[in-house]
Amino acid sequence: SAVFFSLFPGTDVGVTGGCANKENAAAVFHITAQPLLLTPEPWNLLVTQTPAKEKAKEGETVVLNCHLNSPQHPSLTDLMVKWYKEDEKGQMDLLEENVTILPNNSRIFMSGDLSQGDVSLIILNVTTSDHGIYFCEVTLPDGKVVTGDGTKLRIRRALGLFGIEESIGTIIGVVAAGIGGIVVLIIVLTPQLRKCILCMRQESHQ
Repeated sequence: SAVFFSLFPGTDVGVTGGCANKENAAAVFHITAQPLLLTPEPWNLLVTQTPAKEKAKEGETVVLNCHLNSPQHPSLTDLMVKWYKEDEKGQMDLLEENVTILPNNSRIFMSGDLSQGDVSLIILNVTTSDHGIYFCEVTLPDGKVVTGDGTKLRIRRALGLFGIEESIGTIIGVVAAGIGGIVVLIIVLTPQLRKCILCMRQESHQ
């Protein structure tokens, strides 16, 4: 007599005389296991920001590099990119879902080709208020968030009519202070010089 038992849900495998039909069992297992191979693999995304520190002078254009690398998923166009800045005032979002969110601001935007993993940020005409640490954050289709290590941006203030940098301005300040000291010395010595001139005049009259 034939005995039936369920090896997998919804599938019956016939057993005759207590001996399982191994070929049928293998075939059922193959059919049942095949859908499991279609389960999407988890994302393994690497977000790289370079360099760790960047500096610029007021008025210059700055590019903050951020590159994505995902060996298992060559297509990166479904990713959502966000850039935000942290400074002494706290955190400020600059760009969300690949688009600048700052009102009335056309200085900051994402450059590069997302499909190639380039999601760098460009800041035009930088000012001293742009200093801080910039983070590149990527949201995967499964909701996972990956953030880069950040890039610290330092802005050098321009001084004078010719955009003299702060460091050079400091040197000029030291030189000016030295000249000022000489001027003070001349002013202090002036009365003594006057006395000498008067003495010479008196002697010449005698």
